[in-house]
Amino acid sequence: MKAIDLFAGCGGFSTGFMKAGFDITHAVEFDESIAQTYALNHPNTDLIVDDIKNVDNNNVLANITADVIIGGSPCQGFSMAGARIRQNCQFIDDPRNYLFKHYLNIVKLIRPWVFVFENVKGIQTMNKGEIFKEIIDSFEKLGYHIQYQVFKMDEFGIPQTRERMIIIGSVAPWNLDELIEQTKQLIIANTPDFFALSTAWEVISDLENVPTDGTAKIANHTATNHAKIATDRMKKVENGKNFTSLEENIKSVHSGSYGRLEKDKPAPTITTRFDTPSGGRFIHPTLDRTITPREAARIQSFDDNFVFLGGKTSVCKQIGNAVPPKAAYFLAVLIKELLTHE
Repeated sequence: MKAIDLFAGCGGFSTGFMKAGFDITHAVEFDESIAQTYALNHPNTDLIVDDIKNVDNNNVLANITADVIIGGSPCQGFSMAGARIRQNCQFIDDPRNYLFKHYLNIVKLIRPWVFVFENVKGIQTMNKGEIFKEIIDSFEKLGYHIQYQVFKMDEFGIPQTRERMIIIGSVAPWNLDELIEQTKQLIIANTPDFFALSTAWEVISDLENVPTDGTAKIANHTATNHAKIATDRMKKVENGKNFTSLEENIKSVHSGSYGRLEKDKPAPTITTRFDTPSGGRFIHPTLDRTITPREAARIQSFDDNFVFLGGKTSVCKQIGNAVPPKAAYFLAVLIKELLTHE
């Protein structure tokens, strides 16, 4: 089965679908540094490094066929964290909220049997639900039967409380709840512990403690060189605690600022600022530093052989914005079941 990945990022979505047996024939990614990571890890995919507006307007994919289209437009315009940062901004005026229209146009052009659109769960309530309604209405006008649900990553055995809105459109009528249950049983039959709940500590505890010079034996396992003031603060924060343990006035929009990961629980959502202690609950469970990119990648369910290229800021962005491959695999198996019965 052939698939196209739009807004591909580093390739989390593609990785999960490939593991389920899909052929990702084409992918689109605008950021050149992120595209390098995608190309390294998906050498057999025809990667288009360009703005999706150009891909859409120039009909770059006009002669391409695909069974499935996957992807999700950049989520900053929808995110509730973004709302706190831009308190005076009307979401309706944010052009990023309408990048989905280019996704829509490409779906209209290629007419896949199924499409999967991923985004933050806040997309459903932004602007009093008007944006979400417009998205659903637009897909339905193309003749697709639409189902959607907020998926919790920890329910897939991913050690993270991340939640994502998944919108699936199919040419034929179908029932999402029934298909989810069928998919779970199918996966359990082959991998009994697939959905077993794990903690962040379980997936990173075997990694060596690393210096800041990048000499670790595993790719992307490099510690951030924190300023002394930040290190001193982290030393005062116990397991599961945050900035409230400090006798300082810490100014941050994140309630988990200077938070240390709890050893017996999943991590919170891995964001693009996991290398910064003020960015959220990203301090290592036992060490006085934030988690490394490799540790964050493991929490996102990436295998260690997936290598991220680029500078620190770009790598953090790639990992934080990625669709967890394990969740993508579940969706891919679900889509295969859907296509099989169409």
